[in-house]
Amino acid sequence: MSKTETKARAGEVVSPIAEVKSAVVGFTNDFKDFSKDIDDRLKKQEERMTMFERKSKTTVRPVLAAATDFGAPHQKAFNAYLRSGEDDGLRGLELDGKSMSTAVNSDGGYLVDPQTAESIKSVLNATASIRAIADVVNVEAASYDVLIDSTEAGAGWADETSSTVESSTPTIERITIPLNELSALPKASQRLLDDSAFDIESWLAGRIADKFARAEAAAFINGDGVDKPTGILNHTAVDNDVWTWGNLGYVPTGVDGDFNGGEAIIDLVYALGAQYRSNGTFVMNSKTAGAVRKLKDADGRFLWSDGLAAGEPARLLGYPVLIAEDMPDIASGADAIAFGDFNAGYTVAERPDLRVLRDPFSAKPHVLFYATKRIGGDVSDFAAIKLLRFSVS
Repeated sequence: MSKTETKARAGEVVSPIAEVKSAVVGFTNDFKDFSKDIDDRLKKQEERMTMFERKSKTTVRPVLAAATDFGAPHQKAFNAYLRSGEDDGLRGLELDGKSMSTAVNSDGGYLVDPQTAESIKSVLNATASIRAIADVVNVEAASYDVLIDSTEAGAGWADETSSTVESSTPTIERITIPLNELSALPKASQRLLDDSAFDIESWLAGRIADKFARAEAAAFINGDGVDKPTGILNHTAVDNDVWTWGNLGYVPTGVDGDFNGGEAIIDLVYALGAQYRSNGTFVMNSKTAGAVRKLKDADGRFLWSDGLAAGEPARLLGYPVLIAEDMPDIASGADAIAFGDFNAGYTVAERPDLRVLRDPFSAKPHVLFYATKRIGGDVSDFAAIKLLRFSVS
């Protein structure tokens, strides 16, 4: 507090208001001096902490400071691992607690950093595969169980005095989808890896994505379920008039190996239940699509219509068409066209991680990159998919 005091001159009396004003002015001045002193002390303390932090980084972590970019530490460390096999950066990130969810020990390889994994996923979604319209789920277990209520609960009418009769109970079906390992083994020469202008991550992502996309697309259609997903065409198909759960229903064209006009496609659409039809999609290969484009109705109008906007799929009878090249060609007895709600009818289960193991020894002077992904797939609702069979009956 200021020692400034208001003293009365001889014969004068100082008023209480003047005394209070003088005291307030003194307190304000003292508080400003106190605040300035505190600010100076804090700035000096902050400078000391900054200097200490810089010295700690320089003396304790010289390797990490020189080998990684703190803006994208895992990406740069993973790139160094792919090029030279140097995994100190990844080990340091794991010990330091940075990106601990993406780095694993060298015995099992290292996980692709999130940026690279996303680029691979986008390529898979862009390919003509059932994946684009199926139900895709991420799981951490070795299998994925789908529970389906395949029947309905019973119901009945009752009046005020009658007793309620027990109704039927719905049946729950359990479908187990095991996850199988999908792998790719691309290679590159060490000289190519030493070229700093070569974008190793983009190249690796492109090679793996192409391999995985083609393999899984084929399995989702024709896979036999042995160490691979079970395809939609691997299940038993029966005439839709006698369809039962566990089979896929088909509609015959009425002509062996050919169309009998466009009526068969209309029959296929309305063979699917109304609850699935609103989300229906046709699946066929390019050769079949070329034949379907030529079909007309009784008034001479084409059943096929192209998308009205860029990127919009073509439509057949108002429903989108997915071109999947692994579907069979039109032939005698072939189930060349599928129609259904594939989001309800087919489930793709996969682990979200992609593992890459670098092997510089097995194929010298080349370096192998062993990439693995666990994925499974199977029909989850047999009532949601119908087939068009090119046969008489």
